[in-house]
Amino acid sequence: MSNAIPVTERTRLRRAPKRGDFSRETVYAILDAMPLCHIGYVIDGSPFAMPSIQWREGDHVYWHSSSAGRGGRSMVEQEVCLTVSMIDSFALGRSAMHHSVDYRSAMIFGRPTIVDDPAEKEARLKGLIENLYPGRWDMLRPMTQKEAKVTMVYALPIEEASAKVRNSGVVDDEEDYALPIWAGIIPLQMHMKEPIADPRNIEGVEMPDHVGALKIG
Repeated sequence: MSNAIPVTERTRLRRAPKRGDFSRETVYAILDAMPLCHIGYVIDGSPFAMPSIQWREGDHVYWHSSSAGRGGRSMVEQEVCLTVSMIDSFALGRSAMHHSVDYRSAMIFGRPTIVDDPAEKEARLKGLIENLYPGRWDMLRPMTQKEAKVTMVYALPIEEASAKVRNSGVVDDEEDYALPIWAGIIPLQMHMKEPIADPRNIEGVEMPDHVGALKIG
């Protein structure tokens, strides 16, 4: 498969096109760096943006929701838009107009399908856990039929997508660089704090290595 994702009318950047990136490498890296996503769709003529956790396996992106949720199967009856975004820094210019942010974002369009096959559903949910906490799935108790029934898993091929990235920091009008005004960037980074054990852990149960290995951002 080509590393370049074909540009469509929906993914073509009309403003600041130089920030656009249609390489699978960039789109995939953004998806892999940020599990939180929003899925845009329509119910009864009204727009909704559902937050969820997404994970990528190969050339597909997956997410899950409750089978009792309002979106439910309506999401597979239409085209959706899945978005992921991260702020990397705040950029403070010498004028209000030139305050900005450095960011990474990805947008994927398409019609998702529901993963109904029990074995495949379990495999995909294992992918969710293993992507975040490698090695954890096999130490957990098996998923019950009831848990599988109340969980819906969606699959969306990454065929129509784009990334948009700003990493230029402060960009001021040339004449403003002579002004006695501090300008610069404030970097942001997501990081994991010290894990806090559940007070109901059985005595003697040790924290596994994967708890301290979580990395996002």
